[in-house]
Amino acid sequence: MFRHVIAPTRFFTQISNDIIRHPRLSSDAKCLLTWQLSLPPGADEPLSVSAERAGIKKTAFIRAKRELKAEGYVHEWRRSGPRGRWSTTQLVSNVPLTEAEALAVRDGSSTSAPPTAAPPAVGEPTRRDVGRSQEKNGENTPHPPHPLAERGALALAAVSHRDRRLRLSGRDIRSLAPLAGQWFERGATLTDLHEALTSGLPDSVRSPAGITRDRLVRKMPDPLPGPAPAPPPLRACAGGCGRMIRPVADESHCRDCRVQAAEAAANTHNIDGAVEATRRGMAAIREALGGDPNGGPRNRLGGLTGMVDGSTNM
Repeated sequence: MFRHVIAPTRFFTQISNDIIRHPRLSSDAKCLLTWQLSLPPGADEPLSVSAERAGIKKTAFIRAKRELKAEGYVHEWRRSGPRGRWSTTQLVSNVPLTEAEALAVRDGSSTSAPPTAAPPAVGEPTRRDVGRSQEKNGENTPHPPHPLAERGALALAAVSHRDRRLRLSGRDIRSLAPLAGQWFERGATLTDLHEALTSGLPDSVRSPAGITRDRLVRKMPDPLPGPAPAPPPLRACAGGCGRMIRPVADESHCRDCRVQAAEAAANTHNIDGAVEATRRGMAAIREALGGDPNGGPRNRLGGLTGMVDGSTNM
């Protein structure tokens, strides 16, 4: 498959892969969220108007809005005005936000509880206010997420989507993503992670995030072995043959040169042994035919010589 992408120089919106590949958001929900995030700063366009402009029907819009609220991309509050009229404040974010985080964005630094949803008073509602947050984009943070942590987040989202017993919120997935990333760092596959998290689960799980964290830590694969040491560098054979060798220990000669040297040493040893044996034999003969130990001549054949001489004299 080939892809040809030219980065636009203007009129573009940064959308994270988490949104594009989100397993629990329908195409209508992604389209609605992307449309809202593409609006210029200060634009006051309610979600229903964006849906109408994007061609999303009413039923599909209700479902898409519900999905975005469930995943933390959309937050909504109703509040009563000074004249008894009710208005709706909407917050759209490019990252999932908890209720407390959304309130902090809405109010600047306030973490007060959201207003209660009382029945609307009689009267025409005022125009909706739309709040949009671009402040928590992962690309602008001083510590962007590690690639393996992003992969871990996608894996956890997939497991959460497939097994309803492990339904995790966006905040749970972000919290557990580094642990899941360590699994991939240690050579685990998505199948390994899925089996470790779902095998033997009870029919009802009271704390999906808690049991997921426990299994991620307790069943963590062993670290991969360290890299093998680098091989020694090549060097010229000291035997003068011109070959290059990679010594295993402290070899300085190639195999052929070592064999030749061993054969030459063996031949030299054989020649030296033969010469030494000859020397010992000649010494034995000289000792047999030579003088006595006291310095005078000694002839072991003297008796025979005397007998020969005596017979001659007769």
